[in-house]
Amino acid sequence: MTKSSKLGLTAKILIGMLVGLVFGFGLRHLLPEANFVDEYITNGLLHVVGTIFISCLKMLVVPLVFVSLVCGTCSLSDPSSLGRLGGKTISFYLFTTCLAISLAIFATVLIQPGNASLATDSLEYTAKAAPSLSQVLIDIVPTNPIKAMTEGKMLQIIIFAVIFGFAISHIGERGKRVAAFFDDINEIIMRVVTLVMQLAPYGVFALIAKLALTVDENAFKELLVYFFVVLGVLIFHGLVVYPVLLKVLSGLNPFIFLKKIRDVHLFAFSTASSSATLPVTIETAEHRMGVNNKIASFTLPLGATINMDGTAIMQGVATVFIAQVYGIDLSITDYITVVVTATLASIGTAGVPGVGLVMLAMVLNQVGLPVEGIGLIIGVDRLLDMVRTAVNVTGDCTVTCIVAKSENEFDAEVFNDPDAGKLKSTLSEQVNLK
Repeated sequence: MTKSSKLGLTAKILIGMLVGLVFGFGLRHLLPEANFVDEYITNGLLHVVGTIFISCLKMLVVPLVFVSLVCGTCSLSDPSSLGRLGGKTISFYLFTTCLAISLAIFATVLIQPGNASLATDSLEYTAKAAPSLSQVLIDIVPTNPIKAMTEGKMLQIIIFAVIFGFAISHIGERGKRVAAFFDDINEIIMRVVTLVMQLAPYGVFALIAKLALTVDENAFKELLVYFFVVLGVLIFHGLVVYPVLLKVLSGLNPFIFLKKIRDVHLFAFSTASSSATLPVTIETAEHRMGVNNKIASFTLPLGATINMDGTAIMQGVATVFIAQVYGIDLSITDYITVVVTATLASIGTAGVPGVGLVMLAMVLNQVGLPVEGIGLIIGVDRLLDMVRTAVNVTGDCTVTCIVAKSENEFDAEVFNDPDAGKLKSTLSEQVNLK
């Protein structure tokens, strides 16, 4: 076996990121105005490879969520256990989101990044219309489950899968046969996840290289303080707040947790999509951390849909930042309004494209700030989106472990085993192990 084949998936992804970064910035500075680079490399090869990788991950999301959630719900024949599980999960998600945006507001008020002189002339931003609360509640229940699956409407898929799985668990012997079929399908989908993850180093290389070729350096320089305030709060929330909550509420070792979630971090950072990362998140939670399928299959898809702590942090910092830029003083009531609105909006606008900016527009409207101010931060939002997605998935896994531990559906031996569920570096090794 060659030395390179001994590299784990995490190491290969890191190498792909570093090589992509060097390749992208190298081309950008060596050939700054070359049409060939823009047409055939940035928007050609790198765009194609990166998009195919993202598509491979998204291809698995709907079948994985539906099948995995049906399998998990089948084992929850008691309605009270399903209600308890849902209540715990949603409560934890809302609590961490509220905590995240509170930390963001505190840090921004303390550091005041918006006091630097920034041009606010000619700012343009048109916010997408956010749905009303009544429409959100109506849209939770699918009128056509197949259409919901084709459109990737995760809340509707979750509702239908829960109802479907619950019905299977209540039809006796026939239900057991159907449940066994879904268990087999779930194993097949997880195998496909493993195969797709082998493409990660190449996909990550393409995504990072394209980002390095297209990032707006001037916008980054102008918003340096804002960028690092958001980044600092994101890192603090991801590496301090979550581990503390995990230790206090479940007693689990946060260092083991952070070590085992590295692959999920890298996927989330590279794809900037919690949904695209979902197959990897479920794989890691079940096989690396020891969470039972019936817990992970419920809490993680729900978290990828409604848990947006990273986005909430951006909203908190951006709201105060925009107020400072325009010289508008916010009252204590305004700050409380920001916290409540952003926390509730993390559920209410989950299915809307450009969800982070939609939610921010809603928050700005609530406290009377100009929505056009969003134009100030768009230039660096792509970079921050990658980090806040990593924070989002960390929150999903943290809550999942806490809930699983509280429900006695957690395998501590798997969690403490450093090699449990570790992906092999080559497909041939996987075949030989069978």
